[in-house]
Amino acid sequence: MVDKDFAMNDIVEMKKQHPCGTNRWKIIRMGMDIRIKCEGCSHSVLIPRKEFSRKVKKILVKHEE
Repeated sequence: MVDKDFAMNDIVEMKKQHPCGTNRWKIIRMGMDIRIKCEGCSHSVLIPRKEFSRKVKKILVKHEE
């Protein structure tokens, strides 16, 4: 199980790869829903927080404030 302490601007890896070929996503909005942006093609997706927690594999880069 992944640790659930993700924050804005973290780079995460999801369980399924994006059709463009990359698997790096940047968290760009947090709330009830989480918006993530593909690092390869800049496509953004809005996912409910519960579903995001299930689908995230690991946090690749933690954002430093």
